[in-house]
Amino acid sequence: MTLRIGSKAPASTTVKAEARRLVLRNVATRKGQTIERSFLVDVRRPGLPSPAANAASNAPSNAEVRLDARDRAERTWDDRLTLEFSGAPAVSHLRIEPVQAPTIYIVGDSTVADQYAEPFASWGQMLPAMLDDKVLVANHAKSGASLKSFLVSLRLDKVLAGIRPGDWLLIQFGHNDQKADWPQTYVDPQWTYPAYLRTYIAEARRRGAVPVLVTSPERRNFDANGRITDTLGAYADAVRKIGAEQQVPVLDLNRASVAIYQALGPQRAPEAFAMDGKDRTHHDNYGAWLMASAIARELREKVPTLAGHVIAAPFDPGHPPSSNDVAIVPSRTQDTPPPAGN
Repeated sequence: MTLRIGSKAPASTTVKAEARRLVLRNVATRKGQTIERSFLVDVRRPGLPSPAANAASNAPSNAEVRLDARDRAERTWDDRLTLEFSGAPAVSHLRIEPVQAPTIYIVGDSTVADQYAEPFASWGQMLPAMLDDKVLVANHAKSGASLKSFLVSLRLDKVLAGIRPGDWLLIQFGHNDQKADWPQTYVDPQWTYPAYLRTYIAEARRRGAVPVLVTSPERRNFDANGRITDTLGAYADAVRKIGAEQQVPVLDLNRASVAIYQALGPQRAPEAFAMDGKDRTHHDNYGAWLMASAIARELREKVPTLAGHVIAAPFDPGHPPSSNDVAIVPSRTQDTPPPAGN
């Protein structure tokens, strides 16, 4: 996508694609100024590849990813390309061209997934704005997903059908995997969680892709001393251990999120969460931007093949910018039920 931005009046253009993926943020143009900006957009359909003709009679196969009603309400799995212009936009020309590009595939849960309506947001849908126009983000994360459910809903099959040598697979699960009262999807941090992570890593490597592990962002639960209470530590530790064992980069969003929340403190940290801070797990635009900034920082430091594509400003989790400094224009689409999972 290439946009010509600018007009006879000053303007500030924000662009989101598909399910509110932020691709351009607050692009300012002066009176009479015209600039061009390019970005990549992942578009997809739910169909899965069919078996070869000589295996079609008995090969196990499914026609498409198992979508639910919420999936079908989003602007991700349809046959359209959706763009949202907000702020005080000034777009005079738009060029759309098909392209194959190195791709960052993301798999995970609601803290990663593209949230299609306000007031919810995730780091996965903010990340495109922090990368250049030479690399694509394909965010396949699903609210409520665990390592198990992502498999049985055929979402991993969809990712593996498209992933190519040199692509990257970012893997972040934990919030739902730890729920023992979800018996069909629960995995314990000592045995089954590491086993599933090894499987995802192996499937990526078999296709020549680069696996990257991400520890889950912590929930916003402060103790009496203003410190964040650990709820995901055993799973974050398992990710770090598997990363070392498998020689896979680990983006430690768990530690970064704790540093961010504690730097904001109990009074300001709710500003980073949805439902005016009533939600302690799911972020709003501000919180999602902070999480994505931490991810971009770690990509720059730990994934050499991606470092040159990161255009985000330097970020220190111990000194996060204020919500006024981030100021992402909200979308018009509103949705009050929280995403699945917590």
